[in-house]
Amino acid sequence: MSERALISRWLGRMGYQEALDLQEEIVRRKLADPQSADELLLLEHDPVYTMGRNPDRSSLGESALLPHPVIHINRGGQATYHGPGQLVGYPILDLRSRGQDLHRYLRVIEEVLIEALASWNVLGLRSEGLTGVWVGERKIASIGVGVRRWTTMHGFALNVQGDLTAFEHITPCGIAGVRMTSVSIEAGREVSPGEVATRVGEIFLSRLDALLPESAPVEAAPSN
Repeated sequence: MSERALISRWLGRMGYQEALDLQEEIVRRKLADPQSADELLLLEHDPVYTMGRNPDRSSLGESALLPHPVIHINRGGQATYHGPGQLVGYPILDLRSRGQDLHRYLRVIEEVLIEALASWNVLGLRSEGLTGVWVGERKIASIGVGVRRWTTMHGFALNVQGDLTAFEHITPCGIAGVRMTSVSIEAGREVSPGEVATRVGEIFLSRLDALLPESAPVEAAPSN
């Protein structure tokens, strides 16, 4: 197993561009120094819509009519919303030392979130053929990643509390008719992003190497 360190940081609430700049800085540092630690950034965002590099922009609807700004970024996937009450996680990992398998990496993120949800007696599930985590037919977490020379950025957004109506202005992740939910709704009590961040960080720190064995099959490096 890899002995590479993983540093988990809770950053509180910050603007999307500020967080994106921080990710880019860490990625540049890791590419320049392959021995530098992997990091997991955990935070909340000010309200914003993001759109991945998919050429089909229909999930975003009419950008001019949206109630919050739109930022186009280099992750995979369609449109989504980030805002207060949502836990956003940006794992910045060197996959060359963690199996070099992008498909498996996405499944790992799902597994970590499913395990974290169980801490609040919320049964998280996968939906066949789709990336993310569901509770029944309701979506609770979205995942979209970018990879540069096998170093990851972007990551996941787990709805924890707060107003979900911002999702109604778009087609979240390009899935027509999808219903969004949150940890607080499913648990039947208010849960804070900070306490969920603590649990998610613990699971990443304790299980990531076990979930991404070095013996995993190698795939061609994806481009962004």
